[in-house]
Amino acid sequence: MTTVGSTLLERHRVRPAEYVYWIALASVFFLFPRNLSLATSIMVMSLFALSLDLILGFAGVVSFGHAAFFGIGSYCAAQLALHGWSEPISGALIAGLAAMVFALVVGPLVLRFTGLPQIMVTLAIGIILYEAANKASSITGGDDGLGGIKLMPLFGTFEWTAYGQTAFWYAFGWLLLLFIALRIVIASPFGVSLQGLRENTLRMRFIGTPVFGRLLRAYAMSGFVAGVAGAVSAQVNKFAGLDMLSTDRSIDVLVMLILGGVGKLYGALIGAPVYMLVHHQASEWNPFHWMFVVGGLLIFVVMFARGGVLGLLEAGLGRLPGGRAQ
Repeated sequence: MTTVGSTLLERHRVRPAEYVYWIALASVFFLFPRNLSLATSIMVMSLFALSLDLILGFAGVVSFGHAAFFGIGSYCAAQLALHGWSEPISGALIAGLAAMVFALVVGPLVLRFTGLPQIMVTLAIGIILYEAANKASSITGGDDGLGGIKLMPLFGTFEWTAYGQTAFWYAFGWLLLLFIALRIVIASPFGVSLQGLRENTLRMRFIGTPVFGRLLRAYAMSGFVAGVAGAVSAQVNKFAGLDMLSTDRSIDVLVMLILGGVGKLYGALIGAPVYMLVHHQASEWNPFHWMFVVGGLLIFVVMFARGGVLGLLEAGLGRLPGGRAQ
């Protein structure tokens, strides 16, 4: 007998067509060797968008201050490197854990609310943290940020070159690893329960689901992934600044997710490159009015592609070979 849970689990089985995305992403290294810096930034933001999709797309938690976790991870990784902890992987893990701890601290406040009050609380937390970082210049560098980050060779072998070859594969590895981890989480009974909470919290509470505990766990996981994304950003760019905590950063990642498709995982991986490539090309065309192009694209997606770019592709091409990518 087919149940709702089994149907949701079936949606998140790995499909053969999904390998095309990862092969195409890896091939960027060979096809566009002069654009590795942009490709690395896209992968970092894709990872950041994945973290938001976990709470927004699957748990229904709206956040307008998600850059708080990204910024904490960034500053933590920078401070570790500046104080002698130059091993990049452990540095990113520690930064992710720091962001997760912050998520566990503010989570009970955020999760007390829903809808507009929740939006305002997350926005307020992000603004407060930004201003605190601005004032704590001895820790964050203030407006100047933290530069001069030096890392030991990756795995003790691969040097961090000026052309970004090591940075590309480093970001690729984190994106693939954490995508697989989130895929496992979403395909688990825990992930199915999150989607149940998104659809009907009251009903899930009536059947005995520990609503707050499940949401807090998801919020902490999201904070960890966002913190790792921020750490990778600081490590590959050798810099951590206030913009990583800004409201603009939170809005950008939300737009990326909407463009790609909320609640699909692959929507985050598609929305980030679409947004950043359009941004890159439009700003080269007109550095002062590029937002008109991005705004027009967003309006088109909201009006004609409710499932984002991924939903539009699925509607146009039908079921992909081997199944629908999620």
